[in-house]
Amino acid sequence: MLLETIRPGVSSRFVLCLHVGECNPDVTPVLQSSALRYPALRRRALGFRGIDTSRISALDAEHVWHPYGGFPSTTRPLVVDSAEGVRLKLSDGSELIDGMSSWWAAVHGYRHPVLDAAVRDQLSRMSHVMFGGLTHEPAARLAELLVQITPDGLDKVFFADSGSVSVEVAAKMCIQYWRSRGRENKRRLMTWRGGYHGDTFAPMSICDPDGGMHSLWSDVLTRQIFAPAPPSAYEPDYVKVFERILEAGRDEIAAIVVEPIVQGAGGMRFHDPRYLTELRRMADEHDVLLVFDEIATGFGRTGELFAAGHAGVAPDVMCVGKALTGGYMTLAATLCTSEVAQAISAGEAGGLMHGPTFMANPLACAVAVAAAELVLERDWRAEVSGIERGLLDGLAGVEDLPGVADVRVLGGIGVVEMHEPVDMQRATDAAVGEGVWLRPFGKLVYAMPPYVCTPAEVGRIAAALGAVAQT
Repeated sequence: MLLETIRPGVSSRFVLCLHVGECNPDVTPVLQSSALRYPALRRRALGFRGIDTSRISALDAEHVWHPYGGFPSTTRPLVVDSAEGVRLKLSDGSELIDGMSSWWAAVHGYRHPVLDAAVRDQLSRMSHVMFGGLTHEPAARLAELLVQITPDGLDKVFFADSGSVSVEVAAKMCIQYWRSRGRENKRRLMTWRGGYHGDTFAPMSICDPDGGMHSLWSDVLTRQIFAPAPPSAYEPDYVKVFERILEAGRDEIAAIVVEPIVQGAGGMRFHDPRYLTELRRMADEHDVLLVFDEIATGFGRTGELFAAGHAGVAPDVMCVGKALTGGYMTLAATLCTSEVAQAISAGEAGGLMHGPTFMANPLACAVAVAAAELVLERDWRAEVSGIERGLLDGLAGVEDLPGVADVRVLGGIGVVEMHEPVDMQRATDAAVGEGVWLRPFGKLVYAMPPYVCTPAEVGRIAAALGAVAQT
């Protein structure tokens, strides 16, 4: 650490001080004199709270590249100073109800005392340690918990950095599984159109290739096999179409990969649970693996703990993330059956060839255990059902507004689909005018509120959806 280079023996723990005056008297003179020679240390000693809103915005505009956008940004990012409960507190003193759960992750809201305590306790013991050749209690406890609550048969857990990476790992698992079984030609993935699975290359290859946010890369990505997008209602003829495509490619298809019940960022479309039952049957009959991407749907969002529960089926591989840590830290996991794990381990490589630096980070695993237990301890079904009722009531009549193509609600998800793409800045301004934070994309204005929202807060979120639809 920097302090060690200034005076050997001075504990690096003093770097945690936000202000010079807060440090141990023995180290304060060192910081004060050295701050003149080390600009980075001087900035650290001043603390972040010395930067005013205009400076934050200026630095952001000059240096920070925001997701899914150009540079400079075409919208004006709001500056968040803190967050608590379901409210984001902006630097100008105003507050917004978070209708997005910070991209569907903060299901318990912010600064939840149980989750805060889990982080503090783990931080006092160990913030990180490599996972190669080592293990720790938070990872073991989280793996046990995930095996207990996910569909039957998923009893091996591989921790990943993010949702995209967990899908990347799932693809590797499936391809390596067949390679280990001597069927190297089974290396392609099959999915249905309208899906979204992440931003790294394997997930991008199974996002919708036409009109999706990754269509730019269609001539670079591995060419996968696509069936039409599933209709919302169950249609036997659709199953026949899907099965014909699967049968034709079964010798080269490693796995079917889908988002169960809800296609998320690819269009926020819902489909009948019976399609999942049919996918399980087809995967078994045509000798391919079945992967469910539950990153967005897991931990209660659709009204079942996992969306697979709507159909009572279990995949061979499942991806979870987002709400896994309650939005506190980045963490995901790819679960698989013993059969998949054993086949991979018996192959030429002797194991799954993947290992992130921050795999199974103890802080993330500890807060994930607390977040998952919090879901299970609360009456999450009633909470999600209450959000569903509130969104249905609050969005009544919105489908009749000019420009609105459809309104749909499932569990803790509310969607207003427009005929034309929304103007992001106008949409943001309209939602903020209602005291709510929303983040539309394309033609979709939607909300996934934290489970701890009150009925009144859900009502305000629904009102904001309606206000955006009228812009």
